Amino acid sequence: MQLSGKLHAIFEVKQITERFQKRDFVVETIDNPTYPQLVILQLTGERCAVMDSFSLGQMVNVEFSVRGREWKSPSGEIKYFNSLDAWTIESDEQNQRPAEEPFLSEAPWPSDEDIPF
Repeated sequence: MQLSGKLHAIFEVKQITERFQKRDFVVETIDNPTYPQLVILQLTGERCAVMDSFSLGQMVNVEFSVRGREWKSPSGEIKYFNSLDAWTIESDEQNQRPAEEPFLSEAPWPSDEDIPF
């Protein structure tokens, strides 16, 4: 699956176990500017370092998969959890808004003699 939007938050890497780490980040979707959605995704393992090259406010495209699992508590209660595991993150340069440059006309300024009024 794919998601495009603006990086809203980037969290620190969390070491879950000796061999497992994860890093969460939030993307604000651009599909409907009236009702933006804040979607949390995660990177795991060595992919956590990928986020170091991105900054807040940057437009990105994320490829991810949806993961779901069941967990049974010690008391026997069953709960379900979902996660959005990011596989690739790319800068979306096409949707970046460059700083506006002033308009420069190449036409010469009219002389005082050419004033039309």
